Amino acid sequence: MRDELLKLIDEERPQVVEAVHWAARNGDRSENGDYIYGKKRLREIDRRIRFLTKRLDIAEVADPSKHHGSDQIFFGATVTYATSKGEERTITIKGIDEVDHLHGEVSWIAPIARALLKAREGDEVSLMTPGGVETLEVLEVRYPEPGH
Repeated sequence: MRDELLKLIDEERPQVVEAVHWAARNGDRSENGDYIYGKKRLREIDRRIRFLTKRLDIAEVADPSKHHGSDQIFFGATVTYATSKGEERTITIKGIDEVDHLHGEVSWIAPIARALLKAREGDEVSLMTPGGVETLEVLEVRYPEPGH
């Protein structure tokens, strides 16, 4: 989130401002596509900057390593579970703005995370899926070591 904000402020916004400035010097703005598009894009960027700034203002830093050694699932846990079909999967529970689905990360508000939160190794939890209720068994819960 912070990286996106910095990129918008330091790179993208100045480029669009320069493009709008250039387009404005080209005369009639009412039919100037570069100018019209640039102003629209500038409004979008400013709206996103305001949104991200507000999110950062209320964000709280969570340290998942404080649960290192625990077998209970909290925010920041990396959880390995088995489905009722015997398939093993591993996910890490992260914040909404931090999730990278390609690396097995899920938001803490995702249905799978909500089903797993507060469970412990060895517990079975129920997950409501489009195909019905599925039972999952928690096989392992890991947290990063403190200081890493």
